[in-house]
Amino acid sequence: MSIPGQTMGVSVFTTSLTNVLKMSRMNLSITYMIGTIGSSLLLSQAGRFYDRFGARITLFVASCFLGLVLLFLSQIDRIASFLAQTGIVSFSLLGFILMAIGFFLLRFSGQGVMTMVSRSMVMKWFDKRRGIAAAIMGVFTTFGFSYAPKLLDNLIQASSWRGAWQILALCCGFGFAVIALIFYRDNPAQCGLKPDSLKPLAHSTNIKKRLTGENLPLKEAKKRLVLWVFALSLALWALYNTAFTFHVVSIFDAVGIDRWTALSIFFPISIISIATRFLVSWVSDHIQLEYLYIFFLLSLILASFSLIFLTKNSSLIPLIIGMGFAGGTFGTLNSISWVRLFGKAHLGAISGFAMGWTVAGSAIGPYFFSLSKNLFGSYNGGSWFTIILGSLSLIGVLYQLLKSKTL
Repeated sequence: MSIPGQTMGVSVFTTSLTNVLKMSRMNLSITYMIGTIGSSLLLSQAGRFYDRFGARITLFVASCFLGLVLLFLSQIDRIASFLAQTGIVSFSLLGFILMAIGFFLLRFSGQGVMTMVSRSMVMKWFDKRRGIAAAIMGVFTTFGFSYAPKLLDNLIQASSWRGAWQILALCCGFGFAVIALIFYRDNPAQCGLKPDSLKPLAHSTNIKKRLTGENLPLKEAKKRLVLWVFALSLALWALYNTAFTFHVVSIFDAVGIDRWTALSIFFPISIISIATRFLVSWVSDHIQLEYLYIFFLLSLILASFSLIFLTKNSSLIPLIIGMGFAGGTFGTLNSISWVRLFGKAHLGAISGFAMGWTVAGSAIGPYFFSLSKNLFGSYNGGSWFTIILGSLSLIGVLYQLLKSKTL
C-alpha cells in the first residue's frame, strides 16, 4: 500500500507531470530529490510517534495523510494555474515549489512512515522466527514492487494520470486506513499472546541473547558505533541501487548495450534476490549480524566493480549476482537489524533514524551518478565512490565483529 510513495510508483507519472507542469525532467528530478531528503529528516520523529501510539494509530494517520496528498497531487497543475493568476509568481516556479512540497509529503507518508511502521510491527511479533517472517514479507514486497509499474501504467491509460492518483487515494490511502484501524495490532502482548509461539525453539545460548537487543533509546543508540556502521552501509546500497535503476538505460547505452537488454536485467536480479532473501533470513536466526553485513558489502562491491568493467562483450553474470545477493541481503538486514541490536521499546525512533539515512541515500544516488557522468564522462566515478565507502564500511563491520568476540 506504500507503492504510491515509492520510486517505482512515482516513475510512471513523470511524463504526465512534465507535460502538464511544463517542467523539464531534470527539474522534476530535483524536486523529487528535495522532497525525499526533506522527508528523511523527519522519519526519526515519526518513529517516536509510532513508539508512543503504536502501529494501528500511526498507520491510520499516515494512510489518511497519504490519501490527502494523492488528491492534492491529482490537482497540482490546476492549483499552480490558479495561484499563477495573481501574477506574483510564474506558473513554472509555482509548479516547481508545489511538486517539491508534494514529493516531500508523498515520500514521508508513503515511502517513509507506512513502510517503517509495517516493517517494525512485524518484527515485534517474532523473535526466534523473525528471519523467516522477514523473508515472507520480502517476497510480497518484491513481487508487488515488480508488477506495480505495469499495473499503474494500465490504470493511467484507463483513467488518466489524474484519475489514477484519485483511485490510489481511495484504495491505498483512505481504504487502507480503515483496514489498519480494524486489523493492525502493535505487538502480541496487546492480544494476550507471546512472540512466535508458546513452544520454545532450540537455539544456542549465544544466539538467544542476540535475537532481541537491550532496550536502548535513540540517544544512547547513537553512541554505539554499530548503529552508524550498519545504517550507513544500508544507505550506501540505497544510493547505488537507486542510481543504477534510474540510469540503467544510459549506463548500458554508453557501452553499446541496447535498451531491451538493460531493462531485462532486473528479472534475473529479482529471482536471485528473492532466493537470497529466503536463505539469508533463515541464516539470520542462527548467526551474528556482522557476518551478514560482510556478505552484503562484498556483494555490493562486486556489483560496483562489474559495472566499472562493463563492456558490450562482457558477461552480465557478475553484475546480476552482485546486485541479486546485495538486494536480497539488504531486505533482510533492513528489517531485523535494529530490533536485534536495540530492542523493541524504542524501535520506531531508531528504525526511523536509520531509515532516514537510507531514504537520503536513495535521494542523492541518481544525482550523484549524473554528476559523475558530467564531470568524468562516465558513471565509473559513482561506482568507485561506492567501492571506497563500501570498503570503509566493511572495515567497520570487521572491527565490530572482532570487538564482539572479545566481549
